[in-house]
Amino acid sequence: MPPKIRVMTANSTIAPGQLRRFTLLISGEDVLDDPVSRDGPRQGLPHERFLLGDAVPIAPVLLLGQSDQVINPTEVIACLQPVHLHATRDHLILMGQNQIDLTTEESTQLLNAALPFIEEDFQSSILFQNQHYWFIPAGAFSSLASYSVDQAHGRNIDWWMPRDTHEQGIAKRWRKLQNEIQMLWHIGPVNEEREQRGMPSINSLWISGIGKLNDVKPTESLKESQRLIGQHPLLPGLARLLGLPYEITLHENNLAGAFAWLEQPQLAWPQLSAALLNKKLDEVVLIDFPNGKVRERILTVKDLHRKSWAFWKKSEPLTWKEITQ
Repeated sequence: MPPKIRVMTANSTIAPGQLRRFTLLISGEDVLDDPVSRDGPRQGLPHERFLLGDAVPIAPVLLLGQSDQVINPTEVIACLQPVHLHATRDHLILMGQNQIDLTTEESTQLLNAALPFIEEDFQSSILFQNQHYWFIPAGAFSSLASYSVDQAHGRNIDWWMPRDTHEQGIAKRWRKLQNEIQMLWHIGPVNEEREQRGMPSINSLWISGIGKLNDVKPTESLKESQRLIGQHPLLPGLARLLGLPYEITLHENNLAGAFAWLEQPQLAWPQLSAALLNKKLDEVVLIDFPNGKVRERILTVKDLHRKSWAFWKKSEPLTWKEITQ
């Protein structure tokens, strides 16, 4: 019998007799739009839209989680990231942040070199910076449709560059700034040193996550959770926004009422299935995105083993692959 599929109704506290529920989010992939569409791909990966809403205001949520600043919920904020664009025979591919091994010192040097150009075009100062992210009020670039590095990495950037929405010419203005910074960094000391170490150059600046905190539309399963668990940098910002505790790793005392988004969810499955068997949990809710559509399934202890018509045979536990399929 497959797991039940129904709407989640958890409350924010575990009352006597209430179900002890653990919710596990599994990242989803794009279902790409028609490549000849003028509107381009939809903003946000399925799980990003699930967590934040269709506006996908990633930048202000990241900023909220990585700094202790008080953020104006109506201010439109952009995220800037130094990146490497890998040249193939006929196009450029964006490499993920985990592939370029950028150091904190390199990030600071790159920002200092580009800062006059950035501040002139954005007409504002950097709000906060760290190794991978620089945040700034979006200013003239507020109307751009943009795509996160998580969504665009490994792909031809022609399809994932920022696009104009209701105001024409903004994307062209961004590309001009981007090209100026690319030329500046090309002759800079950071890339000279990286080349000597055999590292990919930092040859471009990526803009994404444009939006404001008031645009965040968290799903009910987030708002009804007791805590958020996981390593993704969006989670501490969401936890702060929702007033929830945030933890990086699972342990036996933080499962009930938790909402988790884990880098390797399959590694948590033995612990979760054991918690069901040991009656420390009543339900595990799996949220994934087959074909880009949200799917929520509720697993109980009865769903842990493969069903067979041969009743005399001992039932075998389902594997993680079987569970997720």
